[in-house]
Amino acid sequence: MHWVLAITNSCNALKYVTRFPCDIFGFYVAFIYLQKGIQVLTRQWQSSDTSAYLSIVISLLVLIVAYICGIVGNSNLFQRQVRRFIEDYGTPLTVIFFTGFVHIGKVRGVQLSVLPTSRAFFPTVDRGWFIHFWDIDVADIFIAIPFAVLLTILFWFDHNVSSLIAQGTEFPLRKPAGFHWDLFLLGLTTGVAGLLGIPFPNGLIPQAPFHTNSLGVTRQVSDSDENNKGHIQRIVDHVVEQRVSNLTQGLLTLGTMTGPLLIVLHLIPQAVLAGLFFVMGVQALEGNGITLKMLFLFKDKELTPGSEPLKRIHRRRAIWYFVALELIGFGATFAITQTIAAIGFPIIILLLVPVRTFLLPKYFSPEELRILDAPTASPFTMESVGGNFGEDVDETIGDGRDDDCEAPKDAVQEGDELERGEAPGLRAPGMGRGMRRTSFRHEEPDAIEMARVPRRRSGSRSDHGNRRG
Repeated sequence: MHWVLAITNSCNALKYVTRFPCDIFGFYVAFIYLQKGIQVLTRQWQSSDTSAYLSIVISLLVLIVAYICGIVGNSNLFQRQVRRFIEDYGTPLTVIFFTGFVHIGKVRGVQLSVLPTSRAFFPTVDRGWFIHFWDIDVADIFIAIPFAVLLTILFWFDHNVSSLIAQGTEFPLRKPAGFHWDLFLLGLTTGVAGLLGIPFPNGLIPQAPFHTNSLGVTRQVSDSDENNKGHIQRIVDHVVEQRVSNLTQGLLTLGTMTGPLLIVLHLIPQAVLAGLFFVMGVQALEGNGITLKMLFLFKDKELTPGSEPLKRIHRRRAIWYFVALELIGFGATFAITQTIAAIGFPIIILLLVPVRTFLLPKYFSPEELRILDAPTASPFTMESVGGNFGEDVDETIGDGRDDDCEAPKDAVQEGDELERGEAPGLRAPGMGRGMRRTSFRHEEPDAIEMARVPRRRSGSRSDHGNRRG
């Protein structure tokens, strides 16, 4: 099914995918992480009350310490190398510390549930490596097809949306995207995973955007708004585009199936993993577009910077309506996953795209939609799928690469980074708090304009994706 979608150029439909369905899906995934952490903690009562209460404390400590590491990594504390180390390795070191913490003092007498493991390079159930598909009845195969269709819809949306957000307008990428080829390869890996009976390696939010964030080289510039002088903004100068880190991550995952590492993994308390789920959920939530809009609505108008794009919307209730629609979409998606019909939730996710394309323009003006919503990726990224909906990329300025962009002249560099020409990068591989400032955002500052400036057709609904934060 993946191959059929890839060969028929189904990814061309991505031109209709904006931040509206992406934010709802990202909001949903963040809550799933939080729910998973809570579920892990509820199981700890099977051991004892003491074990359960200690597990809650440990999970919250993991969340607090990892969150503080993200704050420190994006602050002006310490030297640049120290900040980068804390940002990059703060969360894994937190996991290591609290894995040993349960063996210190009086808490070592409390029996905690740990991560279950199996034999090295062996399935978790008692069977061989290959699924005996030759023993499956033909009738059972046809029964499985409807569920396979639903999973394929989920994988199509999940993987492509992850790719879109990881190649968002805030990342000045230079290498072109390959959505159709990626979907074809996903079909190959899905087929192999099915034969082996292992989890499908589809793309996930927020890991993919976090990875791009970790490869971003950033710097600090002064806010261009006259009413916000003295404030500093962090922008992504360029992204180190390579395949080594992703390949290495996959190989390291394969390495965790070795005997020595399985012994080490078996020492990790489930409470620490619950805290890790909380970290992922909180960091994804605080950078989500829905969260950012809700925070704007509750802010004091007088203290909100004039550079805030949402202040340009004359009808404040339009923001309330838009956020309410996003929350309804999230609620419907989350609610169905709590029922016996959970397998059907990809349908709701997919329906968000035509709702945004055909329904919202009837109730919101083009100017409001340009501010409230935006293309997820730049025209350069979307060129292989026909560009963004409502935009014409035939006439462009420059060649779409970052060497056509010039940095603002009033860039304010930190003292220890002035000579190097860069500020602390968003380098946390999966945990960097810089996610809040550069990803899942609608408010891209005017610091750097994209080299490609598409010519808007009459009635164009969005040109906000033409600027990179």
